[in-house]
Amino acid sequence: MTKKFKTLDDFLGTHFIYTYDNGWEYEWYAKNDHTVDYRIHGGMVAGRWVTDQEAIIVMLTEGIYKISWTEPTGTDVALDFVPNEKKLNGTIFFPKWVEEHPEITVTYQNEHIDLMEESREKYETYPKLVVPEFANITYMGDAGQNNEDVISEAPYADMPDDIRNGKYFDENYHRLNK
Repeated sequence: MTKKFKTLDDFLGTHFIYTYDNGWEYEWYAKNDHTVDYRIHGGMVAGRWVTDQEAIIVMLTEGIYKISWTEPTGTDVALDFVPNEKKLNGTIFFPKWVEEHPEITVTYQNEHIDLMEESREKYETYPKLVVPEFANITYMGDAGQNNEDVISEAPYADMPDDIRNGKYFDENYHRLNK
């Protein structure tokens, strides 16, 4: 993808894969102006995936975007995307219970909201584990807004490479091999 990001509309509908400096790999989709979907491929909660997460998505200045949200787990996330430079900075604020019991969150969250909320109440929340990291964007795709095929199944081992190598989506950004 060779798009030059200037406006918020340029950013919305973009699908990203990025790797934090600590080695954690994430896949993230700006589904529309208030919703994000993502899969986690590496790190403490690898295997977790979420669709239709409400988020605040703004353009700070031309080509620089800030996205923030709070998950049902109590985890807070703040991401600053600089796609024209293939960089981002993310800070994840994990509640203590997620740090101590990450396996509870490694699922398709949307089907387990009650468990996330129950765990948030049952276990310790503080102190939070704050993970501030820079990341390199290794993939950008123009999926269009509200494309339900982008994040539509659990992550598997070679998924990021399949996406980067053109083996996951067709020319219309629909998932192959459904």
